Amino acid sequence: MKVIITENYDEMSKKAAEILIDVVKKNPNAVLGLATGSSPIGTYQNMIKDHEENGTSYKNVSSVNLDEYVGLTADHDQSYAYFMRTNLFDSIDIDQANTNLPCGAAADLQKECDRYNALLETKQQDVQVLGLGSNGHIGFNEPNTPFDSVTHIVDLTENTIKDNSRLFASIDEVPRQALSMGIKNIMQAKSIVMVVSGKNKAAAVKGMVKGEITPALPASVLQLHPCVTVICDKDAASLL
Repeated sequence: MKVIITENYDEMSKKAAEILIDVVKKNPNAVLGLATGSSPIGTYQNMIKDHEENGTSYKNVSSVNLDEYVGLTADHDQSYAYFMRTNLFDSIDIDQANTNLPCGAAADLQKECDRYNALLETKQQDVQVLGLGSNGHIGFNEPNTPFDSVTHIVDLTENTIKDNSRLFASIDEVPRQALSMGIKNIMQAKSIVMVVSGKNKAAAVKGMVKGEITPALPASVLQLHPCVTVICDKDAASLL
């Protein structure tokens, strides 16, 4: 596991974008595993800037996203499908037919999980972007999720619901479930880039990098992956 410590969020975002852009330049048909939330927004902004200024093309790239809320349609402004369009896809030349997320509005959620797992078997991520929850979760894989898990229905913890409530009009509007890639799906990526910022993540970063490998801290499994780059600002790295 390679750890890069940056001065701030902006520098972290630039370094992460450089890695993703390099993947695409080396392989125009790359599969990008993407994440949502506040952590990767700056990374995506740097990718858009590079696309506009340097012409890096995504026309043959495909993508797979980590997760989606249950009960939100793709056009809901808090869905992760909407997030990806507004924060990245609409501003680069990717064919949106080649972008993939679990469908949280599916009538049969288990069938949708099975569909997504089958898709992931055909689209190994060249690089998977991850954020890190303050409790060490990756995707919506909360503590004590089995390491051999694949795409599944998640009952969100009160902590995660509270963390995400800032994005909704009220906490009552936050979905109580999500569909998430499992840890096994994440670990199948050829390489992983994690972006982490803020002192509230420092304990999770320390446990992930230096602690015991345990389902109690899902991100600790990344110690077993052969190609992981963790890019964190000084605050997130303050306990290392």
